[in-house]
Amino acid sequence: MKDGETTQAKQLAGLVAYQKDTIVSREIIGKEAGTITIFAFDRGQGLSEHTAPFDAFVYVPEGRAEITIAGTPHLLGQGDMIIMPAHVPHAVKAVEPFKMLLVMIRS
Repeated sequence: MKDGETTQAKQLAGLVAYQKDTIVSREIIGKEAGTITIFAFDRGQGLSEHTAPFDAFVYVPEGRAEITIAGTPHLLGQGDMIIMPAHVPHAVKAVEPFKMLLVMIRS
């Protein structure tokens, strides 16, 4: 976010807009200690299975997604959250257009 925007109240889901057949992201905070990023996934879009070296917190402000962690699918909807543990395979798929807040802490 630009200087001056950080002290203004914002509607979380309004920080990114859906785009047809793609994933849009916007970093809210990017620090050495971690990042906060908001994503907008169009229906059917996703992230293939991968691992990350840090725990990740996911919050869904709107829409529905299937998040698979260690082979177990979890259906998340508006207001739901889940933690994806470090070094555990996970994947994300939009069941319908959805937005995801991703918080990664690197320490």
